[in-house]
Amino acid sequence: MKKIVVSLLILFAVLSFARTIKIGAVLPLSDITGRQAANAMKLAVKEVNEAGGVLGMQLELFIVDDEMKPEKGAAAIDRLATVEKVDFFVGGMSSSVHLAQIPILKKYQKITVWIGAASYRCEEAIGPDADWYFHLHPWDYLQGESYAHGWRAITEKYPQVKIEKIFLAYEEGAFGTSSFKSYQDEFELAKKGTGVWTGLMKDLKGASFKSAALGGGDYRAVLLQAKQYNPDLFIWAGYDADAIPILVQAKEIGFAPKLFVGAPPGWPADFGKNPLSHGVILYGMWAPALKDVSPVAKHFWDAYVKEFNEEPATYFAPLGYTNIMFLVEGIKKAGSLDREAIIKALREIEYDSPVGGVLKISPSRIIKNQGFRAQKILQWQNGVQHVIWPFEYQTAELIYPFPGWEGR
Repeated sequence: MKKIVVSLLILFAVLSFARTIKIGAVLPLSDITGRQAANAMKLAVKEVNEAGGVLGMQLELFIVDDEMKPEKGAAAIDRLATVEKVDFFVGGMSSSVHLAQIPILKKYQKITVWIGAASYRCEEAIGPDADWYFHLHPWDYLQGESYAHGWRAITEKYPQVKIEKIFLAYEEGAFGTSSFKSYQDEFELAKKGTGVWTGLMKDLKGASFKSAALGGGDYRAVLLQAKQYNPDLFIWAGYDADAIPILVQAKEIGFAPKLFVGAPPGWPADFGKNPLSHGVILYGMWAPALKDVSPVAKHFWDAYVKEFNEEPATYFAPLGYTNIMFLVEGIKKAGSLDREAIIKALREIEYDSPVGGVLKISPSRIIKNQGFRAQKILQWQNGVQHVIWPFEYQTAELIYPFPGWEGR
């Protein structure tokens, strides 16, 4: 009889741990943003499981490479839902890929916590009724608003900085074109004396290019247009593969604007080692220097370096970690895997993120569940990304104007 009881107890214990919480991630693994986001998700899952899991269950993470191709990204959602039978969807980077995924996500309506896809077109495609959809990355228009607040604060602190003429070089896909449209919309408001760019943006020009990530890589025509325009603020919106060749070609034609800004989702891991990087400004949600002012960021940095023997080089690394941990906190608060309970919990929790700042859900223009609403203004200085704005996180003074190319 004792043997039977013991056997039943063992069987019960085995069965109780047989159920795992399955999380399906879709990311571009050949791009540094996707690769490091995937690593960070693995790190988060490992930490959670080593701490006992969630509600007595272990997490199981499935990662599929979308190759930055819309059809691959859409197929990945279908596969994760039907083959791996995941409970939740996470991940994301490209807006073009996400536009193809949204109809598939709507078919399954599983709780989705997405960290990529900044295009307003994705928000329009999701619509106002998708209560199961949580978007953590700021939409393009939210980013544009935060940049305006940042540049206004910078011009007040550094009166020598002038921002009147802006030129935006943008990749020709959904990410780049929606970024330019957001600037155009804000420029129209500024001309009427309304909007966040009023008093800053007095003229705007733009031109598109084919990203090196998608088979392009020649930016000379766009850079020559920008040089002729002579902007106060030059911005390029593309991918990490564009970062170094744009600088090399700008140097070739002698284009050195006073403010040289890059706005890709991620940067090459060794970008700071390139002497051309010094003085380049970037928009991002995070900088490595945050580990010196944020205990949460330091924990993530130390754990990531220990686990993968490399340094996080893109904000999609701490964002990927946040992706898992935020979902886990929601499940814990809900106390079950009940869909409605988790949705309610995710809307209520406040998660102190290694990205820098507290993640709290609130509505955006269309969707109910928007997370972060702003990016930071950073600058590469002697190989290190420093925070310039917000000033409460500032780790270095602004170098202005851009140092130019002499001696580099």
